[in-house]
Amino acid sequence: MASQPLEGIRVLDLSRVLAGPLCAMMLGDLGASVIKVERPGSGDDTRGWGPPFAENGQSAYFLSANRNKLSLAASFTDPADLALLLQLIAECDVVVENFLPGVLARNGIDADALLAQNQRLIWCTISGFGPESQRPGYDFVVQAEGGWMAITGEPTGAPMKVGVAMVDVTTGKDAAIGILAALSARDRSGTRMLPPEARRVHVTLQSSAIAALVNVAQNSLVSGSDARRWGNAHANLVPYQLFRAADRPFVIAVGTDSQWLAAMRALGLDALADDPALATNAGRLAQRERVVAQLAEQLVTQSAGDWIARLDRVGVPCGLVRTVQEAVAEQLLADDVSITDAARVGLPPLWNGTVRLGPPACGEHTVTVREKGWRSFENDGPRAAQDS
Repeated sequence: MASQPLEGIRVLDLSRVLAGPLCAMMLGDLGASVIKVERPGSGDDTRGWGPPFAENGQSAYFLSANRNKLSLAASFTDPADLALLLQLIAECDVVVENFLPGVLARNGIDADALLAQNQRLIWCTISGFGPESQRPGYDFVVQAEGGWMAITGEPTGAPMKVGVAMVDVTTGKDAAIGILAALSARDRSGTRMLPPEARRVHVTLQSSAIAALVNVAQNSLVSGSDARRWGNAHANLVPYQLFRAADRPFVIAVGTDSQWLAAMRALGLDALADDPALATNAGRLAQRERVVAQLAEQLVTQSAGDWIARLDRVGVPCGLVRTVQEAVAEQLLADDVSITDAARVGLPPLWNGTVRLGPPACGEHTVTVREKGWRSFENDGPRAAQDS
């Protein structure tokens, strides 16, 4: 197998639930050696977040964010375990953790002291609301407080959360980006060691959620008006929403004036294409109800497949509203991955990533890690580190 981008990088994953484990898994997918530290007995919280559970008893939730890791069961209150953890930290490149402020330090793991001792160490903390807050960070709460629920759902309906824990996912990816940037800066510094503050990465669910508002937040800042829910429509573009065909729903996403003309011709709505008042997006926005009503009346007359074929021929963005199983099956087919393998180790990794080890049982590699430490990844790699 060809060398991977993060081969040789050692990551100690002290996190649990989703944002931190996802971040560490992404680093593992890119070749990093990742040791996940779990509470003896119960392990990561998400091990019990089911059903569904796989045949081996692993929860689907845990499986989604924990491949390419060894599992070490260790307790902060056990002197031998603490000594082992400090040794692993002294020899690693990255620590990922999501404990509340002060918890690790009270248990003998002081990030500031360890950063000073290990001048190559990068420390990533993921929190809900910042380094001074004792509030636990949960995706649902941050979706509410971060403005997401206020803009999600039908215009006349109740505020609605996103169907995926996207704050956790976004924060996990932000953490991975921050770690990669810190690794790059460290390696470019050569013999000039970076100060501890330059090797400290702190991301929060709250900040990631606010940053992810992007154009919605900018619209509000520029207009001075608060954002609102648009359901399946777009605040700035028309037509850019869900429509119902004769058989199933699909979406049309017109992003340019040329796409508007092409779409209307393809859909047999020449009167709309020829109307000079609708030639620009601003004009269509001003007459949103008329445009959408005429489109809806036309589109319900034929199948979604027929309309999509017409729009595809002229390059207008559109797509079926697929179920999760339909969407996943198509992606697995494109990646040449079987449903059985995906159910066992999670969805295919991102670009240049590989699956070298399935999600571990709690403490599966404790004996090996105690005996070999980071050398558990040498020779035959993670598969050789599995304890029987």
